[in-house]
Amino acid sequence: MSKVRIGIAGYGNLGKGVELAIRQNDDMELAGIFTRRDPASLKPLTAGVPVFSISDIQSKQNDIDVLIICGGSATDLPKQTPELAKYFNVIDSFDTHARIPEHFANVDKAAKENGHLAFISLGWDPGLFSLNRLYAESILPNGKSYTFWGKGVSQGHSDAIRRVEGVKRGIQYTVPIESAMEAVRSGSQPELTTRQKHLRECWIVPEEGADLAKIENDIKTMKNYFDEYDTTVNFITEEEFDAKHNTMPHGGFVMRSGFTGDGEKTHQMIEYSLKLESNPEFTASVLICYARAMARLKAEGATGCKTAFDIAPAYLSPLSGEELRAKML
Repeated sequence: MSKVRIGIAGYGNLGKGVELAIRQNDDMELAGIFTRRDPASLKPLTAGVPVFSISDIQSKQNDIDVLIICGGSATDLPKQTPELAKYFNVIDSFDTHARIPEHFANVDKAAKENGHLAFISLGWDPGLFSLNRLYAESILPNGKSYTFWGKGVSQGHSDAIRRVEGVKRGIQYTVPIESAMEAVRSGSQPELTTRQKHLRECWIVPEEGADLAKIENDIKTMKNYFDEYDTTVNFITEEEFDAKHNTMPHGGFVMRSGFTGDGEKTHQMIEYSLKLESNPEFTASVLICYARAMARLKAEGATGCKTAFDIAPAYLSPLSGEELRAKML
């Protein structure tokens, strides 16, 4: 099988992560990077990789097998993915859970009309966590599911605190509450409120002379972000911020507490967890293995939009079916 030619649309943290992930997969090659910035201003991590303006992307249709779209879910991907699915086989990491059905329909229409294949909402949640929720609920129909996120950086909440008056720099960590997870593991199947499942930790570099009490109050009372959580606000220096808060860790847990057999005598517990030092690099690694699956499915003639639920695990591996059965089954 020839190498899968990958295009990257968007060169932020995720796009750079995709570039690094390609290096670890011998059956992949980076065909080009597409950006809304001046192409001459970008310096890829890989020597010799061409950088193009996103406005020229249609002219590269014959040079790319899979285009990985690395924009944001709020405004970029709802427009970019269906538009680019007209010209390429595309993958995205759209993660606004409530809007996935709408996004799927838009992308599916564009891909089918143009004979292309599209994978959406891949990564670890949605993505790997979605698969684990499906497996767990199918295996234990008599049970209750729980998802905990963190400890990790929430990009949306971090952006929200940086918009507070008097905040120079800020980052926010979502932290699962250990006692809540232990209650789930016990088999008691607790009913947990939002406040009982997660804490929020904020680390702030204030502007000089800022009202610290007002900043703390503005954050803790912020609707739709912090008002339903127990939140701590910590003020630190810029030097400490740079030293301790310059990475993007994340992770979480998917749990299913259920019963098998006659009645509720036999408790069974399924738990899947991730602990990530770099959210974008891990997400990129997920996207790359699905690019391999896309190349295989496209060779079989598949078109339209698919999610993690629709793609067989064997398509993700560089190993053949015979090798998988011998080594992993």
